[in-house]
Amino acid sequence: MRFLFILVLSFLIPPSTFSQDQPPASDGQERLESFEKRKMLEERSLVNAIEFESIGPTVFSGRVVDIDVHPEDPSIFYVAYASGGLWKTENNGMSFKPIFDNEVVMTLGDIAVNWENNIIWVGTGENNSSRSSYAGVGMYKSMDEGKTWEYKGLPESHHIGRIILDPQDPNTAIVGVLGHLYSPNPERGVYKTTDGGDSWTQTLSVNDNSGAIELISDPNDSNILYVGMWERTRRAWNFVESGVGTGIYKSSDNGDTWTKISGGESGFPDGEGAGRIGLDTYNDNGKTILYAILDNYFRRAAEDKEETDVLTKDDLRDMSKDDFLKLDEKKIKTYLESNRFPRKYSVKKVRAMVRKGEIMPLALVEYIEDANSLLFDTPVIGAEVYRSEDGGMTWTKTHDDYLEFVYNSYGYYFGQIRTSPHKKGKLYIMGVPILISEDDGKNWKSINGDNVHVDHHALWVNPDRDKHIILGNDGGINISYDDGEQWIKCNTPPLGQFYDIEIDNAKNYNVYGGLQDNGVWMGPNTYRSGTRWHSTGQYPYKGIMGGDGMQVQVDTRDNVTVYTGFQFGNYSRINTRTNERKRITPVHELGENPLRWNWQTPIHLSIHNQDILYMGSQYLHRSFDKGSNFDKISEDLTKGGQKGDVAFGTLTAIHESPMKFGLIYVGTDDGNVHVTRDGGFSWQN
Repeated sequence: MRFLFILVLSFLIPPSTFSQDQPPASDGQERLESFEKRKMLEERSLVNAIEFESIGPTVFSGRVVDIDVHPEDPSIFYVAYASGGLWKTENNGMSFKPIFDNEVVMTLGDIAVNWENNIIWVGTGENNSSRSSYAGVGMYKSMDEGKTWEYKGLPESHHIGRIILDPQDPNTAIVGVLGHLYSPNPERGVYKTTDGGDSWTQTLSVNDNSGAIELISDPNDSNILYVGMWERTRRAWNFVESGVGTGIYKSSDNGDTWTKISGGESGFPDGEGAGRIGLDTYNDNGKTILYAILDNYFRRAAEDKEETDVLTKDDLRDMSKDDFLKLDEKKIKTYLESNRFPRKYSVKKVRAMVRKGEIMPLALVEYIEDANSLLFDTPVIGAEVYRSEDGGMTWTKTHDDYLEFVYNSYGYYFGQIRTSPHKKGKLYIMGVPILISEDDGKNWKSINGDNVHVDHHALWVNPDRDKHIILGNDGGINISYDDGEQWIKCNTPPLGQFYDIEIDNAKNYNVYGGLQDNGVWMGPNTYRSGTRWHSTGQYPYKGIMGGDGMQVQVDTRDNVTVYTGFQFGNYSRINTRTNERKRITPVHELGENPLRWNWQTPIHLSIHNQDILYMGSQYLHRSFDKGSNFDKISEDLTKGGQKGDVAFGTLTAIHESPMKFGLIYVGTDDGNVHVTRDGGFSWQN
């Protein structure tokens, strides 16, 4: 049976589902032509003469996907951002300048630099495969350090995994193409050019859902290459992070032909649970040692449970009605209190509901679980590090225990491993934290500093100076000269992925924004980028919410009451002056279908009375008391959801007419638009 690691929970699988047609992806030529249309519209725009100024914040930067450092002067390097283009520093990160702002896209996957000839290759389309990983249009090349760019094809690549340059021939490049994220396509795998990108040959293809995520060369023979192929399939309602197409392949002729070296009896896992792969090498006096990090999406082996008085979610998942009614009341009470059940769900009430058959014990699990908790609680094996001394023919796992909290359930977002040329067995791996091992991967420790963001995607290790590393993560660039004991932040580029912005009505009004990876921030509209705050100690912006920051609404009667939150509907009411906050997310009643919250859950504050707040799950909820209590004012406004491991069949947009109270339009992720003209008493699709 095909392995799909999908945790089947009722909040993700409603009782009725529908057949969701998959629209075809726009072809590459159409996407390239749309850029010309966009430029024409900009030129004709009535507001094209208005100049925009950056108003921050600049205390962090956006998600870094790659770093390329000058081999003779490490103070000069390029940084590629997920959707912020390509930037260059010539003063060790003190300042950066953008050099890829005027091309078709600014979404990048990988870069490679021929420093001797001043040639830069850019592969567009982020390869981390998250919801916020946007597609590119192929390859670009600059012959003059980024002053001008030439498009070099591969329009159907969408997401570039890695670029390798031939050290002997500047016209030869090998590219790992990951391919479409939301649809299958044959244009993925390994591509090679020998004429500077004028033409490409596909030299490795596995299947229409498997692409090349990693590509490295042997330090002792540049004709030997290794590629990590990765099978993944994302839909709006489901993400399959692994599959049989995943594996490691080797080429001995500079990428012309390939042989699979993983799986089978090699010792490296394969099959339906094999996820993203990262690779690196170590030159051991002319002998190459190969290292790999795998996102192992197979389930962990069941552990023997110790006898305990604590009732857990896992205890309740498969518990029968009779077994539940035999439980000690104190255990049930502790479970309810520790998971913040409302007082109305007393032990007596819950036992009665189970006894009458109104709910099963599983309902007590579904009540406290949501899509966000599953990102961290799903029991997959996760990150594993492997080592090979025979060119990948046989592999050995370097550690005995699980690498806890490195990948959680979203290892598809990471997948990088680096070796240090200064010490055999010194390794770095990147996940939620960055970890180091100095005993060949047996033991690991975190080197995430207090001033270092989580979620790491790029690392450069100085071959000429031990312990000097440059790190790229969701918050930008950090530099260390002591293997992470201390870190320098280098995050002046004003980059980020804003989901939403809002303003208040103060005299010197504030601007609010929710960002992917970087929470929710607020600051004055008069802010201009600068460094004076380093001397005053007063940075004008302040963070008011962590996680992936989402929508913001401000009560303009006082300009301090703010409604905002993070992913999958986790919203709060915040007083920005006192920092008092109250969680406001509605919960379903025990026995009802769980609420489905979109990754970017919509909220809307009524202009007619700002005590009234709307919030959307699969229903529209309305509060008359600033979010303290909500009522459902609609039936399910979606097509009913879809089976999968991502909440789908959710509201994505809410807007009430500023002219008439109760005239409300809502939109959903599955294509419905509904209107009510009477405050939710009746609805029209």
